[in-house]
Amino acid sequence: MTNKAVVSLTTGLEDAEKVTVAFLVAVGAAEQQRQTLMFLTKEAVRLALDGTIQGGTYMVCPICFEAKHLDKDALVSNAELAGTVPMWKWIGDEGAVTFSY
Repeated sequence: MTNKAVVSLTTGLEDAEKVTVAFLVAVGAAEQQRQTLMFLTKEAVRLALDGTIQGGTYMVCPICFEAKHLDKDALVSNAELAGTVPMWKWIGDEGAVTFSY
C-alpha cells in the first residue's frame, strides 16, 4: 500500500468551500502519517502566495502561475513552481492515493 497522497486543486478563493474540503482531505492524509502533496493549478495557484496558506508541501503549476502574471518572489517558502513531471517524480514508483477538487 502506498504511503503518499496527492490532492489536486484547481479552485481558489472564488469557491472557499471546495478549497476547505481539499485542505481537510490533505490534513486527514497527513494525520494518517501519509506524505501529502497539494498540486495547485488554475485559480488555486493564488493560494500559494504569501499571506494565504501555511504549512504543508505545495507544487504550483508554472504555466498557470505565469499566465496570471504572479510574482515568483511572493510564493510561500514551502511552495515551488513545478509541473506534472516533478509531481510524478515525487509520487515515484510506489504510487499515491489521489483526490481532485
